[in-house]
Amino acid sequence: MKLLINETNKNTLETNKSEIDTNNNIVSNKQKKIRILVTGASGFIGQRLVRRLLVSSSTTNLSIRCMTRRARALFSNFQNGREDMEVVQADAHNYTELVEALTGIDIAFYLIHSMEGSSKEWKKFAERDRVAAENFARAVNETGVMRVIYLGGLTNAPQKELSKHMQSRMEVGEVLKKSNAAVTIFRAAVILGQGGGSFQMLQYLVERLPFMVCPKWVLTKCQPIAVDDVIEYLARSVETKETVSRTFDIGGPEILTYFDMMLRYGNILKKSIKIIIIPFLTPRLSSYWIDLITPVKASLARPLIDSLRHEAVVKDGSISGIIPLHLKTFETSIQIARNEQIENDTTAKKERTSSSLNKRILLASVISLSIIGFTYYLMDARTEILEPVWLALASIWYFGIAFSIFFIHKDARLGSIIAGTIGWITLTLWLLDNFYLVFGTSVLASPPEYLMTIRNCIGATVAVFVIASSHNLFHKIRIHCL
Repeated sequence: MKLLINETNKNTLETNKSEIDTNNNIVSNKQKKIRILVTGASGFIGQRLVRRLLVSSSTTNLSIRCMTRRARALFSNFQNGREDMEVVQADAHNYTELVEALTGIDIAFYLIHSMEGSSKEWKKFAERDRVAAENFARAVNETGVMRVIYLGGLTNAPQKELSKHMQSRMEVGEVLKKSNAAVTIFRAAVILGQGGGSFQMLQYLVERLPFMVCPKWVLTKCQPIAVDDVIEYLARSVETKETVSRTFDIGGPEILTYFDMMLRYGNILKKSIKIIIIPFLTPRLSSYWIDLITPVKASLARPLIDSLRHEAVVKDGSISGIIPLHLKTFETSIQIARNEQIENDTTAKKERTSSSLNKRILLASVISLSIIGFTYYLMDARTEILEPVWLALASIWYFGIAFSIFFIHKDARLGSIIAGTIGWITLTLWLLDNFYLVFGTSVLASPPEYLMTIRNCIGATVAVFVIASSHNLFHKIRIHCL
């Protein structure tokens, strides 16, 4: 959808500017339609905020414009013929598209970040975020937007000690404040909601593992908050003039460590969790472990883990007097998040279907491999297979298969790695057992009988299926953090 600046829009912008008083407070005018832009409208916060604002628009004179880099079918559910909502496709790194999206807007929500990327380029997200924020500030000035509302990160550490992630969040806020608009900043710590990176790490670690090896950052204090409470603060700030040009810390009713959250999450599931803390486990190693155990990418996990090293507790609770909320407890937030259904685009649904198919193929192949392996002890007349060394190797082989099945069933990429490794080892051994067919001599033991030779060929074929399906599943097991 293309939006063009014309004389009518320019006159409207001049009228909007006159509605800001000397204290940068917006003068309430219920007769005038408030035009709101939600950037990152297809994201974790953006989707929910759009839903919440649409509820408000039925009682308040709001017009909502959703900006996203990809036009998604899910917004057709929101629109449903409504005249108070429109969708524009724009990228914050494209200044022209930003100007078009911001034209005629009174209040803009800035919910853009570039934290996730390839594992080789995850450090570049701060530069991308700074460029996007600078473009946005310039476009805000050009189009005469009155207010910008930004959701950043909460931390109590000195700026020089901050992680790259938190430094970037603070920098974005400072860039936006240099615009001519009145900027409101909300700073939140861990946000508990389905689709958020921090919650997904917590969910998958607790639900999948009976015990965990964790770095010392799990003992850092933070004040987790339910995503619905975050959305309520953002939505109600639109018509709360006391929030204009101010920065607020927002958090839930309790101060917890990640260690506390994992234990209490386990209690919700009636699951006992053993946690071992290793001080020398670095953020890089932690992110790789999370990448293997959960569908959260290492490139997303690492900056999140870096930021979790710093205490994130609300020091100034003034927002509670301006926008009083009955904040949800940790347990309530977790229950809501676990039961929540996230609307995903068609591409994500196709990827989930493909992942499910590969999972079933891999499980069937691994189980078939174990059955074929057991026939050694039913059909093979060679005495070598009963020697201690071969029995020990067989025990390790079956333990590896059981381990891989457990993690494949849990949708962890570690299962695919173990299955693929077993597949390659098994393929090599069974081909070597048939080595005599080509070279007339045996490599591992005495030549197998004819029936065992056929069995080796069938087993090698199944091993190829294990290798191929484990490779495919390894690259498909991903959540789509919004």
